[in-house]
Amino acid sequence: MMRREFITALGGAAAWPLVARGQQSQPVVGFLNATSPSSWRPYLDAFWQGLNEAGFVEGRNVAIEYRWAEGQYDRLPSLAADLVRRQVAVLVSTGGAGPLLAAKAATTKIPIVFTTGSDPVRMGVVASLNRPGGNITGVNLFVTEMASKRLGLLRELVPTAHLVAVLSNPTNANTEDQLKDVQEAAQAMGQRIQILSARTDQELDAAFRSMTELRAAALLVAADPYFTSRRSYVIALAVRHAIPAIYEQREHAMAGGLMSYGTSLPDGYRHAGRYTGRILKGEKPADLPVLQSIRFEFVINLTAAKVLDLEIPPTLLARADEVIE
Repeated sequence: MMRREFITALGGAAAWPLVARGQQSQPVVGFLNATSPSSWRPYLDAFWQGLNEAGFVEGRNVAIEYRWAEGQYDRLPSLAADLVRRQVAVLVSTGGAGPLLAAKAATTKIPIVFTTGSDPVRMGVVASLNRPGGNITGVNLFVTEMASKRLGLLRELVPTAHLVAVLSNPTNANTEDQLKDVQEAAQAMGQRIQILSARTDQELDAAFRSMTELRAAALLVAADPYFTSRRSYVIALAVRHAIPAIYEQREHAMAGGLMSYGTSLPDGYRHAGRYTGRILKGEKPADLPVLQSIRFEFVINLTAAKVLDLEIPPTLLARADEVIE
């Protein structure tokens, strides 16, 4: 696997109060996620790895309280509030902008470490990337900002596409920014698009039926934790409806998706684990710069292309970081 590069800097050494230590033998970390543990296991493994690299092992010298929204984003505020009442030492928000916004609204005192696909400065959660300020820091994975790039790759794949479908989740806090990015890119390149929404499996089925009725020539799947948790189902629907699709993560291409373009979520979660450990050791979130991915990966699955009876242009193959055969 290609090594990811991150902009890193050492944070300050001033102590940050560990809210949950009290008389406990172990600090408690709160882990908030928008999806489910079964779908997020690879990223959990990466988070645990980062935590271990920082000197902490769950069950040995740190405890972790998990809260999973199971794709129901409206549950996130109450789950975040529950972790705050639990007085965790660090609150880790993962799986999109929703958990981060819920964590931010729940506490201004407990340190928060996030992974998010949106610009945290534009979201208003940190003052700047180099000096976040306040109680929040983490990793920006640039997931949503790459939507226009994915549309460009999809257009190169199917240059004669009269219509490209865009699948989005209306309950995702990132959706508006992603759709704006895609719409502006589509207008600039003269590509007609049709936005379709889904937040449940039933709505996914309906969205794909609509793509068939509209005769969409290709599909861009917007970045969304629910779509990630249901990646196998989304990919199966794309195959069933014979529609070429591009996704935001390498894991989608590995699972049978046609193409993906984006950063590495496991690396992002590993860095979040390391930051969590550093804060447990006493560093301030305000002094830990927001990490940003500076290297992206374009993956093409030739087996998926054969299933679709699709020939990948040589120019795309030449630019791919990885080709799955």
